[in-house]
Amino acid sequence: MDNQHIYPIFDRTLQRADREKLLEQKAVMLWFTGLSGSGKSTLAIALERELHRRGFLCRILDGDNIRAGINKNLGFSEEDRIENIRRIAEVAKLFVDTGIITLAAFISPTNEIRRMAADIIGEDDFLEIYVSTPIEVCEQRDVKGLYKKARKGEIKNFTGISSVFEEPESPALIIDTSKYTVEESVEKLLGLVLDKVSSK
Repeated sequence: MDNQHIYPIFDRTLQRADREKLLEQKAVMLWFTGLSGSGKSTLAIALERELHRRGFLCRILDGDNIRAGINKNLGFSEEDRIENIRRIAEVAKLFVDTGIITLAAFISPTNEIRRMAADIIGEDDFLEIYVSTPIEVCEQRDVKGLYKKARKGEIKNFTGISSVFEEPESPALIIDTSKYTVEESVEKLLGLVLDKVSSK
């Protein structure tokens, strides 16, 4: 006897729509890009907390949890930076397919590398957030002294100093955290994302 007739409910794997129905939300990828110290992770964390408060399930991907784990074997050469973003995008794609609102906070300095991430995740799910804080402000916030070391030549290929950062061509949202508080920035982000993630 045909097993398909015996087990009709097992004729396909669960789809993204099934998971989104369970979670009562729609998944999306928010990709925060900007210079070191611009406020990417701060905004991602604050937005995650507010979305969580409203009943949404989110996951943040940033240097702390990616470089310490899945990408701990990568350095900061051009090839490794590209591979770093490629792996992040592949992981993010899995989270989005699971129905989870995913927030990534990475410098990702070129339009080409961000297009690669968008192609992997899917253009329809990819929202690019440009945290456009001026480099002077980023340097003032530099508690680790990275900019000072980069200007002394102690850190090579440091984005914004000895390595280029290309402004996004058509971001979904631009936020300069030197002009807006975290709370004001989160309100802007909510205005962008709430309609997209709500299933009600």
